[in-house]
Amino acid sequence: MSSLVGTTGSTGALGRLVARALSEHGTEQRLLVRDPSRAPALPGATVMTTSYADPTVARDSLTGVATLFMVSGAEAEDRLEQHRTFIDAAAAAGVRHVVYTSFLGAAPDATFTLARDHWATEEHLRASGMAFTFLRDAFYLDFLPDLVGNDGVIRGPAGDGRVAAVTRADIARSAVAVLLDPAAHAGATYDLTGPEALSFDEVAARLSAATGRDVSYHAETVEEAYASRLRWPAPPWQYDAWVSTYTAIARGEMAVVSDHVARLTGREPTGLASYLAGRK
Repeated sequence: MSSLVGTTGSTGALGRLVARALSEHGTEQRLLVRDPSRAPALPGATVMTTSYADPTVARDSLTGVATLFMVSGAEAEDRLEQHRTFIDAAAAAGVRHVVYTSFLGAAPDATFTLARDHWATEEHLRASGMAFTFLRDAFYLDFLPDLVGNDGVIRGPAGDGRVAAVTRADIARSAVAVLLDPAAHAGATYDLTGPEALSFDEVAARLSAATGRDVSYHAETVEEAYASRLRWPAPPWQYDAWVSTYTAIARGEMAVVSDHVARLTGREPTGLASYLAGRK
C-alpha cells in the first residue's frame, strides 16, 4: 500500500519547512504546486502541478497519494469553494488521510471572519470519508514584527486582549510529527499556540527591548481601524478579515495557550523574546 505524502504549499514559508523536514526524514513525497519552477529541489521528492480550483488537475495530481498535507489556500473570496473542490478531488483520487492547516477557534460564529471558512472546510473534510487531522494554528508569531508601522506604532482594535501567537517553525514541526505517523493522529484536532498569551502592549515592549526601537501600541476603535486601512485598496471581505484579526483578540478568542506543540514535537514552542533573539 502506498505511503506517498502529497505536500502542498512547498513554495511558501510553512509548506517549504514541512517539505524540507520530510525530505530529511527520508519520506517519499510529491510536491503539489501551481508553478513547478518554484518548487524546491529535495531528495525523495517529485513535483507535480496542482490546482485547488480545477477538479481534473487536482485529481490527476493526487492520484497515488496516501496522505495529503493540505495548507489552506491563499486568501480569496472563493477560498472555501476552492477547498471543497480540492477535498472532493482528493477523495476521488483515493487519498486516505488529509492533514489540514486550520485556524485556532475555527467555528461558524468565530469573530475572525476567515476562521469561519476554516470551520466549513473542516466540516467538509469530516463528511468526505477520508481520515483527517486538523492543525488549528494561532496567528503567526513571525508576523508580529511586521505589524509595526513606519512610525513605530502597532495599530489595531485589539483592546487589551491577548494572543498566543505561534511560529511557523513550530507549526511545521508539529505537522511533520503527524505526517510521519498519520494513523496515530486520525480524527485529532490540535491547537497550535505559542507558550504565552501577550497583550499588544507587551508585544510592543518586547519588540522595543529586542530592537532598541521605540515601539508602542495604539488601540484603535473599529471605525478607526477600517479608516486607517483604506490606504490599501482591497475588497470589503478583505477589510473585514484584517480588522477581525484584532477584534478576535479583543474578545479573548486568541488567548488560548495549548500544550499541543510540546506534545507533538517533544519541545516547548518558541516565545516572542526567544524568536526575536534568534533573528539577531
